[in-house]
Amino acid sequence: MKKNKKRNKIVLSILFFGPLIFYLFLLTGTNNFAKLPVLTKNVADVKNLNSDVIITLDQHITILCFLGDDLLQHKTNALNLNEKIYKHFYGFKDFQFVVVLPKGAEEEAKQLKKELSVTTNVDKWFFVFGTKEQVNEVFNSLKTTYALDDYLYTPNVFIVDREMSLRGRNEDNDQPDGFLYGYNAESVATVHQEMVDDVKVVMAEYRLALKKNKREI
Repeated sequence: MKKNKKRNKIVLSILFFGPLIFYLFLLTGTNNFAKLPVLTKNVADVKNLNSDVIITLDQHITILCFLGDDLLQHKTNALNLNEKIYKHFYGFKDFQFVVVLPKGAEEEAKQLKKELSVTTNVDKWFFVFGTKEQVNEVFNSLKTTYALDDYLYTPNVFIVDREMSLRGRNEDNDQPDGFLYGYNAESVATVHQEMVDDVKVVMAEYRLALKKNKREI
């Protein structure tokens, strides 16, 4: 009888403290809950690019990717991101993945989305298509030290917040100038060790802002 009571207390403790521990987990990481720095404001929106539905960066936490006109050659990037980022944060409201592609890559995008859907609900994976000039316009608005290659591809992916600002690190010891604008999706270690942590921080900021707004209403 005593064992059952003890077991019940343990279960109740887990139910009560579990969500709190998970929330605190979101607040932790190498950033120690310092807000993830804003590196660039006014990132260009993608709402005017072609897509099945109108996609916007505004009021969304977006993982922004540029996979080029031969995206199946770089599908490992998407698979890495899907496993390490998308599946963990999929449940958060207003979270999305946006892949910016040149026109002509529509069929490959359908194929990639089909492959991702084998293990994942892909309703927050979006593909948008534009001219070379439009793709470059979105990329250049990030104002990074990176460049797209001739196929409009970069291994780097970017965190864009609800105010359409690029988030990243400004004191990264591994970068010559200290600025980490994006995360190399070709590297599982980079995605797992750096990007996951930074997305957690942005998500925690968002949740705290929601709670603050509710208190002020």
